[in-house]
Amino acid sequence: MGLSLCRQLFHSSPFLPTNTSASSPPSSPSFPPTSLFTSLSTPPSMRLTTLLLQSPPVAPGDPRSSWSAVESSPHMLVRDEGATVWRQPSEQSSDAARSSGGVRAGLHLWEVSWLVEQRGSHALLGVCTNGSARQASGYTALVGGDSRSWGWELSTNQLWHDGKEVARYPTATEEHHHSHHHHHGTPMDIPERVVVALDADAGTLGYVVEGCYLGVAFSGLPKGEELFLSVSCVWGGASIQLRYLGGMSRDPPSLMSLSRLSINQAMGRSRMSMTDRLPLPPVLQRFLEQTQQRPVNTTS
Repeated sequence: MGLSLCRQLFHSSPFLPTNTSASSPPSSPSFPPTSLFTSLSTPPSMRLTTLLLQSPPVAPGDPRSSWSAVESSPHMLVRDEGATVWRQPSEQSSDAARSSGGVRAGLHLWEVSWLVEQRGSHALLGVCTNGSARQASGYTALVGGDSRSWGWELSTNQLWHDGKEVARYPTATEEHHHSHHHHHGTPMDIPERVVVALDADAGTLGYVVEGCYLGVAFSGLPKGEELFLSVSCVWGGASIQLRYLGGMSRDPPSLMSLSRLSINQAMGRSRMSMTDRLPLPPVLQRFLEQTQQRPVNTTS
């Protein structure tokens, strides 16, 4: 009932901009129509949609928002109070870094910023457990190189686990095969910012690129075991930033959260700041103002 009421309020609002049609389908804040990844995206779960649009505030100093200087390769130097890891130039070496804090349950999001020109080969982004490899001789896929880590190679789009390439990601749809934007077999150019979506309850790992959820990349991750955000690279001078965006438990979202989500989806990304124009009681207006969070945006 709460969702229907919110949509009814939105569609009947006399305060909407005159150049906007409330009856026309709103633009989805999670799937921008201009992204090349739109045809590769899959609908996220309600929990993931809620978290993407309404990430809760993250406390300063949260260990999940910083790199670990202790559990990373000696060639990976932690800077900016833990927010950045910098790979010291070192020949014939593959080096990994992981977050200081991990998770055992719940759905969680991290945003990783990694300049395309600082990746080179063997640029992997994923998760690991305690005891995963931190450094290896030569150039190799370190995250995903053993049974304790799972990684997406951003340059080749390969998925790695247990020392083997297990698939290509994202999986091309029939629509994408016929798209003139991309030739089958050619790796997609992954932009600077990528959001990692880890569902520790379901044991799945996926990625969000340019606001588009690309589906489950890995399943069968160990449940109840602590999982950490992890990267590995071989590019000397690479600088990689980490930001924990928040998480939520397996409990279903509250009615208030779902109502707020419905309003956000109906308004669309470009109008999410206009909720004060809706004919809502003051108490609901204050709730929206106090809890309104900017949606995850992975565009530069």
